[in-house]
Amino acid sequence: MRDVIARALSWVLSVLAPRRPGRHSAAFLADQPEPAPVDPWSKPWPTPIPEHIRALYTPLRGEDVALTRPYVLAETTMELGVIGERRRAAALATLGVDYPYTYEGAPFPRSAFVAAAAVTV
Repeated sequence: MRDVIARALSWVLSVLAPRRPGRHSAAFLADQPEPAPVDPWSKPWPTPIPEHIRALYTPLRGEDVALTRPYVLAETTMELGVIGERRRAAALATLGVDYPYTYEGAPFPRSAFVAAAAVTV
């Protein structure tokens, strides 16, 4: 009997004194204002910024920098090709393949390999 009385009393109270919508209902969420966006950079930094820190974030001027491009020097790139060819020749030599590796100032030119039929051009 107590359960019936409690339900009747809660129904009467809900009709006479309507309550606010719950936190997870659409009506409650529609009434809420949108939060103001918080921007950490909206106000200036409170202390002066040191010059070496400011220099990190300023863009470089092409006139001030002596070597902006190329980032890799051409001489270095040419050496990498020679080193790669030496490695290829060494790897093929371990397999027993005669690779026609020549270099500037070599006592035998590439044509010597072609004449000996070691390489087909």
